[in-house]
Amino acid sequence: MKRLIAQIKHLLRNEDGNPSVEFVIAVPAMLIVFAGFFENGLLMTRTIMLDRAVDMTMRELRLGHYPLPSKDLLKAEVCNRTVIFTNCLDAITVELTRVNTATWVLPTTAVACVDRDEDIEPVTALQIGQQNDIMLVRICVVQDAIFPTMGLGQLLAVDDKGGYALVSVSAFVTEPL
Repeated sequence: MKRLIAQIKHLLRNEDGNPSVEFVIAVPAMLIVFAGFFENGLLMTRTIMLDRAVDMTMRELRLGHYPLPSKDLLKAEVCNRTVIFTNCLDAITVELTRVNTATWVLPTTAVACVDRDEDIEPVTALQIGQQNDIMLVRICVVQDAIFPTMGLGQLLAVDDKGGYALVSVSAFVTEPL
């Protein structure tokens, strides 16, 4: 019995392995912080890239550089200008609505985003404005989080497949010819 107690005391005084305990405690915390920073940076970069692509595409549309614009053309133009989106053409919706200047009623529904569980594209409006019409543009792109279970990835509203919606809203006046 004395020998067992002596061995237990020896194990309790032994300091071998102390650095590994600190490592086990510190590394996961550092990885969570890193993942959070990375996810936040990627989210901000994607948002800025989407806003820039929408602005550039709508400028081309506003100036009449697309003679017969369609949803597919606008999707392709936005996706070509957003370099870091994955599977952009299948994950984007475009809505272009003329604003009635008599009533100034804007759409009250949420922006329609692609449901990746269904193979059906949401119905969205694509109205091409005439000269001096005010047009409202709403675009949604669904992208996956890199670290969905850590940091910012846990706080994002995601669909069943882990994708979060990036939304860009803009307005412009169609230029006279």
